[in-house]
Amino acid sequence: MKKIAFFDTKPYDKIYFDKFKDEFGFEIKYFESKLNPDTAYIAGKYDAVCAFVNDDLGKDTVNELYDNGINIVAMRCAGYNNVDFKEAYGKVHVVRVPAYSPYAVAEHTMALLLCLNRKIHRAFNRTREYNFSLNSLIGFDLNQKTIGVVGTGKIGRTFINICKGFGLNVIAYDAFPQKNTDINYVTLDELFEKSDIISLHCPLTKETHHMINEKTIEKMKKGVYILNTSRGSLIDSEALLNALKSKKIGAAGLDVYEEETEFFYEDFSYKIINDDILSGLIAMPNVIITSHQAFLTHEALKNIAYVTLSNLSRYFNNEFLENEICYKCQKYGKCDREKEKRCF
Repeated sequence: MKKIAFFDTKPYDKIYFDKFKDEFGFEIKYFESKLNPDTAYIAGKYDAVCAFVNDDLGKDTVNELYDNGINIVAMRCAGYNNVDFKEAYGKVHVVRVPAYSPYAVAEHTMALLLCLNRKIHRAFNRTREYNFSLNSLIGFDLNQKTIGVVGTGKIGRTFINICKGFGLNVIAYDAFPQKNTDINYVTLDELFEKSDIISLHCPLTKETHHMINEKTIEKMKKGVYILNTSRGSLIDSEALLNALKSKKIGAAGLDVYEEETEFFYEDFSYKIINDDILSGLIAMPNVIITSHQAFLTHEALKNIAYVTLSNLSRYFNNEFLENEICYKCQKYGKCDREKEKRCF
């Protein structure tokens, strides 16, 4: 029976992994600590590692895992910007869950928009104190407003369908537009200029890092709403905070934050947060921040667990790893996996 070391685990992780582990014949040891160069040695007693979005899979961690006999890391998520793939190539195979529930993330994005627009969060706090005033709770009709969707993968397309149900006029940008669709693609500059609402659903790359910044914000409509349920570093947080203060940006709904690794998934309610930008954003009445929970539905957790364990099973059974990714996949768009082999 193969033994798997799970890092950065929470109680909800165990629900479906415990349900499926016997089916795949795995023994799982859950660790609350994040994976990083200081904790990677723990994996020496195990056959594989399972990691999450805020674990550190940089050069030092990869080499520590490799030196401890680990040749497979299963990411129980779709994102992988925390992995040094160039260092991992030839040493550690990396598999992921490319799609677990686009509906979960897309629906959470719409929930953020609805809550922000109709001031649900503020109304909730008021009525709990028996304050039934409607002052400053005015929203706007979504119908016929223009929403710009950046990224039209599975999540982006699912979100577009939801938006159409609300009567929103949808425009979109993607570096690699979907073919044979009715999506109204525009340039990124046009999207920034025309949108009443902008929603980010693209991966974090060198090209998309801080795509929302001081200069691009200048191109936007005054009072634009910004939604981000993708990756925190798509937005320059300081520029966002300044634009909120100046009222150039009307509201922001964020499920991610560029410095979230230190904070998200943990309880800091009894501590002082030494991050002035995060504290400033949280203090804004027109900002809602959720701690990277857009994926958190029973359906998504079930799919994540099953696909993650299936990925590991295929590795140990010397089968084709359809969900493997390496730096050649990223940089060149091809590697040996195209020939139904492994990346290396």
